Amino acid sequence: MTVTVPATLAWPALPFGAWRETQATLHLWTQVVGKVKLELSPFLNEWWNVAFALTPRGLTTGTIPAGDTMFAVDFDFVDHTLFIRTSDGRTRSMPLIPRSVAAFYAEFLATLRGLNIAVAINPLPVEIPDPISCEVDTEHDAYDPEPVVRFWRIMLQTEQVLQRFRSSFAGKSSPIHFFWGSFDLSHTRFSGRPASQPADWPRFLRIAEEQENYACGFWPGNATMSGVEFGGPAFYAYCFPAPAGFAEAAARPAAAYFDQNLGEFILRYDDVRRAADPEQALLDFFRSTYEAAATLGGWDRQALERTPPEGASR
Repeated sequence: MTVTVPATLAWPALPFGAWRETQATLHLWTQVVGKVKLELSPFLNEWWNVAFALTPRGLTTGTIPAGDTMFAVDFDFVDHTLFIRTSDGRTRSMPLIPRSVAAFYAEFLATLRGLNIAVAINPLPVEIPDPISCEVDTEHDAYDPEPVVRFWRIMLQTEQVLQRFRSSFAGKSSPIHFFWGSFDLSHTRFSGRPASQPADWPRFLRIAEEQENYACGFWPGNATMSGVEFGGPAFYAYCFPAPAGFAEAAARPAAAYFDQNLGEFILRYDDVRRAADPEQALLDFFRSTYEAAATLGGWDRQALERTPPEGASR
């Protein structure tokens, strides 16, 4: 089934309550697929190896090695189909329809086995409260294609703004990618200095935050964000470790604020989509929060920043 969102709705409404169940189910489906990539892909700094990338039709794992075979898994949000494509020309598909996480898990792993792709994953979801092991989760079984299309379209628009934002940074920076654990579109840039983490942090988080960094992105909303109750889609920005004065820094646009519980700057999605120029409002948010982080944190901005070549970017 193809669902069309009009081109005029580049920044469509995404009320959290209208897709809470679909979002929770889709989140868990992406974790099943993402854990396969985690098991089969060699480690890359800050877990970049596990992330998905946006495509003109949805999300992709990118190429995953499996012995002599390579494969990719694509969530197609135009035709609402999951595709598995191999380097020897085989294609398998699964419809994205209302079904339980347990049913999705069983069919997906069986399909991989049918392609002679052998992999075992930890079925317990991560980064969500009170997780249910995927192979027995019959509670989450919703899939409404329309809000999924809206979610994906928002990420496409956000990615374009993040690409513009990214172009002026010459230091180490991440791709713009989607993390299935936290279920957000993310971009990170680094000062070049190491960072120390609290001893009680989980291993995955210590590895993710091993270097001083500024991170920003889009989070579509769910029951909690960073373990804190927070419903509704929002853009975020934070610095680790946060320098003195960061929480009090002036962020643009005026609707942006620092959330003390989250420890992050927040700009709610609805404030962006209603702005006279949503792209500029969002770019201002990323630029102003980065400038505060880098200046207060004593980053070598002269070495890390650049002016893109004339005509190379908008």
